[in-house]
Amino acid sequence: SSHEYKLNFKKSKEMCLSYIQDAMLQKQWKKAAEFLTFYIESLEKDFSTEYMSPSEMIWRIGTEILCHHSHSSMREFNFFTEQMKSLGVKRYLKVCLEHTFHLLCNGLIDEAYQNLSLSESWRFGEQTIIHDKEMKLIKAYRGLLDYYNWSKQKNILLEHGQDGFEDLSVEQEMHGCFRKAALNLREIITVPGVWDLFVKCYVDLLEFYGDHNEARQVLNEYAYNSKFPANPNAHVYLYQFLKRHGESKKSLISVLKILHDVVPSHELMIDFNIMLQKSKKRKRRRLGLEVIFAVLDYAGWKENVKAWSCLARQVKQIVISEKHLDWIKQEWNSRKDWWPAFHFSRYSAKRNWQENESLSYEKALVAGILLGKDCKYFRYVSHQGCKAQVKRFRRLKKFVNKHNPVYLRISG
Repeated sequence: SSHEYKLNFKKSKEMCLSYIQDAMLQKQWKKAAEFLTFYIESLEKDFSTEYMSPSEMIWRIGTEILCHHSHSSMREFNFFTEQMKSLGVKRYLKVCLEHTFHLLCNGLIDEAYQNLSLSESWRFGEQTIIHDKEMKLIKAYRGLLDYYNWSKQKNILLEHGQDGFEDLSVEQEMHGCFRKAALNLREIITVPGVWDLFVKCYVDLLEFYGDHNEARQVLNEYAYNSKFPANPNAHVYLYQFLKRHGESKKSLISVLKILHDVVPSHELMIDFNIMLQKSKKRKRRRLGLEVIFAVLDYAGWKENVKAWSCLARQVKQIVISEKHLDWIKQEWNSRKDWWPAFHFSRYSAKRNWQENESLSYEKALVAGILLGKDCKYFRYVSHQGCKAQVKRFRRLKKFVNKHNPVYLRISG
């Protein structure tokens, strides 16, 4: 019966898709391609009265298979993509974008640019308005390729500039690429979203032509506009721009403070700590200690010499002056239950000593102050250092022994 046929057909389609999924998960691309062929043929033989549009699943699965299949070629991929474009109006621009990405990944820059240009001229009644977001992306990526061409022309001029190289055609082409790139990049970055690459390219264009005010405005908007999603990179780009143009430390610290609140483990926190340590303001030096302690809470920094050096330097200064020991105590109170096992085990001491003497020295100084002269890490490293007759380790041992009462005050 018709009803029984529909049930069997639906069941067979689901089983086929399940086989495709299993084959893809096991990276059996040839097998997945065969099942996909059966799946498409079954759709063609579907005699039900319901209209079935080409499934997005076929596009997604087919693309994935062609990207990994050992016998697939660019020609086959282009052919498949063109079929997908003609079969689905609602997905036309999405397919065009994915096609562009594939061409770019294979180094076919000119073909990708041509594909974007053709996509930009696409019109299909009301669908044109509905897919306004996809069209903006098409323009944005074309702007990115215009930036790429501009950058190539700029490098040609810069390389030959000292030799008196003058080629008006190259310069004109460069300025033409600039205008097209700037127009499309400016449009996309006004839309709330994460547009890191587009913002960086647009700012590079503006800086090259000396429009620093516009560049600053763009970066401020990207970092501080509440309509945009929270994005640590926005603050990084603003900081790098301000630093390049010699802005005051107050401005730099202000930007990095926000970055610290968002990503306390960011690599720029080392720069932030150094700036804060050099400040004459007590409040900033206090923040510097908080920043470097927070950095070392993360496993990625466990063996970073710079980070431990920053903490050792500041802790040593505080201990010698005997001022602001309460700062260390406040930071240590929330960490004393887990930092010893995380950072200062005997195993860590042995490994650090074998792999990096400088790291073990900085960590041993911090461990000796925070945990006292009987700390496992400090005892092992100082013993090995003195045994190897390294002078600074003898000085380290004397320093920690001399200031051991500080440990008692910190530990409470």
